[in-house]
Amino acid sequence: MKVLLTGGAGFIGRNLVEAYLKRGDQVVVVDRKAADTEFEWLSECTVYGEDIRTEAFIEIVNKEKPDLINHHAAQIDVQSAIKDPLNDASINILGTINVLEACRTVPGCRLIYPSSAAIYGTPEYLGVDEEHPIRPLSMYGISKYNPEEYIRIYAALYGIPYTIFRYANVYGRYQDPKGEGGVICVLMNSALKKQLFTIFGDGEQTRDFVHVSDIVEANLLASDESYNDVFNISTGKATSLLETIDLMEQVAGFQLEKQIKEERKGDIKHSYLTNHKAKAQMGWTPHMDIKKGLGETYSFYQ
Repeated sequence: MKVLLTGGAGFIGRNLVEAYLKRGDQVVVVDRKAADTEFEWLSECTVYGEDIRTEAFIEIVNKEKPDLINHHAAQIDVQSAIKDPLNDASINILGTINVLEACRTVPGCRLIYPSSAAIYGTPEYLGVDEEHPIRPLSMYGISKYNPEEYIRIYAALYGIPYTIFRYANVYGRYQDPKGEGGVICVLMNSALKKQLFTIFGDGEQTRDFVHVSDIVEANLLASDESYNDVFNISTGKATSLLETIDLMEQVAGFQLEKQIKEERKGDIKHSYLTNHKAKAQMGWTPHMDIKKGLGETYSFYQ
C-alpha cells in the first residue's frame, strides 16, 4: 500500500513512518519542515518539503496517487492559536480543505484525520464520549473540529472513505521535551535536566494520557479499513497531575523540585475520554499503561 503522510517529520508522524515502513508500506512524506532540515530517518521515504495549503501539494498527490492520505500536518499549540488565530485556521482548516481537494482527485483514495479532545471543551460529564456536545474553549479546538464537518461533506459528495480520530493527551518518544506538547513533555524535560517543575493549582487536575504506540496501532487499523466514523482514541482513564509526577519520580529515581502557582484561568479541571466505540467497532484497545509509558519515554530521551 502507498501511504502519503502529511506532517511526517513531526512527533506522531515519525512514529507512523517507522510503523508503515516496518510493515512494508510505501511511504510518501509531505512536510514543509523537510524543506529546511535533513531528516536521515526519512531516507526510505519519498519526501516533499511542501506546504499542504499549496497547489503544489495537489500536484504531488496527483503524481504519487496514494491509496491513503494520513493527514497529521497541523498547528498544534493552543497558545499559538490564541496569538495568531489566522495562521491556526489557515493551517488546520484551509490546509485540510486542500488535502480533501487533493484526495478527491485520486479515485479510491482514503483519508485519516486526527482531531482532538480539545473540541469538547469543559466536560458536561465524564467520561467524555463521541456524543458529548462540541464546545471548544480555544481557537485551536475550533480549528480541529471544523475539518471534521468538511470531511463528512466531502465524503457525502465525492465518496471519500475516511476515519476521524479524537486523540486524548498523546505522549511518547520523538515528542519534543522542550516544546509545548503538554504537561508530560514539560515534566519529562524537568526530570531530564533536573529543573524546577511548576504545578498550577492543587495538582488534582486530571487528564487522559495515551501513549503514541497506541495511537500508531489505531492508525494502522484505519489504514487497512476506513470506518467512515469518528472515534475517541484514549485510555479511558483519568490520571491526576500529582499521580503523574509521582510516577515520573519513580521512573527517574529522584524527587523533582516543585513549585506551586495559582491555578490558570480557563484550564479544564477534569477530563478523560471513553474508548468503548473504538474497541467495539475497530477492535482497538490501548496496551501501554502510564507508568510503563513514562519509563519507555524517559529511557528513550536518556
